Amino acid sequence: MSPLVPPRVFSEMEVARHCTKYSCWVLLGTKVYDVTGFLRMHPGGEALILHRSGNDVSLEMEGPPHRHSENARRWMEQYYIGELDTDSNADETQTVRERRKTQEHTVDEEPSPLSKCSQVDLDTDLVDWRKPLAWQVGHLGEKYDTWVHQPVDRPIRLFGNEFLEASTKTSWYMVPAVWMPLVFYLSWYCYTTLALETTRLFASTDYSVLVHKYSFPLIFIMGMVMWTFIEYCIHRFVFHMRPPAHNYYLITIHFLLHGQHHKSPYDGSRLVFPPGLASVVVGSFYLLLTKAFPETLGVSLFVGGLFGYVVYDMTHYYLHYGSPQRNTYLYSLKAYHVKHHFEHQRAGFGISTTLWDHPFNTVIPEQTF
Repeated sequence: MSPLVPPRVFSEMEVARHCTKYSCWVLLGTKVYDVTGFLRMHPGGEALILHRSGNDVSLEMEGPPHRHSENARRWMEQYYIGELDTDSNADETQTVRERRKTQEHTVDEEPSPLSKCSQVDLDTDLVDWRKPLAWQVGHLGEKYDTWVHQPVDRPIRLFGNEFLEASTKTSWYMVPAVWMPLVFYLSWYCYTTLALETTRLFASTDYSVLVHKYSFPLIFIMGMVMWTFIEYCIHRFVFHMRPPAHNYYLITIHFLLHGQHHKSPYDGSRLVFPPGLASVVVGSFYLLLTKAFPETLGVSLFVGGLFGYVVYDMTHYYLHYGSPQRNTYLYSLKAYHVKHHFEHQRAGFGISTTLWDHPFNTVIPEQTF
């Protein structure tokens, strides 16, 4: 909010009225925040915020059980809408809050528009948000790493060219729509080919081993596990490389690969990989595995890995936009991934599983949840 414009002032009674999923306000001291657009994103689920709507959440922000990070507090400022009128009638406010506990809210209430844009200061930010960002970020130099890890709730435009821009976006359902038919076909192909009993390991030696058709499920699972390791390595060593501050091109590449996701983690059109771009990586692994192993064995490993990739992309989307039930595996995984975005960018590289964070000592400490 511009310093030249005085903040709006709201009475306690007015704040207390905004207590539904269509219009949810909270207080942080005397500051008023409209967090309606954040409900779906909250790692603890929307219920935790709704139960505290219209009230001061200062204690919850400080913890225990969870002290919110500086990035989380900075993110909160995007929803600031004004100040509390401390002289407003407290008795009226209490009446409104008591009424909320005893009455159901009407279902015909019109939902307010969910703002997808943050209140980025267009005049003071390090980049010009009115222009495509792809060719700007490389000039940030040593400021890039700090800037890219300060998340905003605002869609990013990477390119001015419409075709290039469209190629970087995709809907979540395109991933299973494109890859699952291939998974089913290759699974059938591998099983029927293995049933011919012509696939052998070490076929050119005296110690050749028949690869039986009933081993296909095990090979498929091995391919899935192999993918989780590849997922970890790509996320840690490629997506989270630290580009040299003086190298414009490496900074730009990093931003295009993954930096833009950390800058705008809730840009729903860029939470999964566009199949066209993913096909380059998928094709490379196919060629590698079919050259390293007998063809049918290599394809069997590949198809398990491809299915693992689909699970990974769908899990990643769900961790950003899903609302898993408390005390479930996906609930803890969502909290883990949100911590990676907001507080521990150099740890927590597992997405579909935290398996590989343990042996490589990149687990996010449990006490920070």
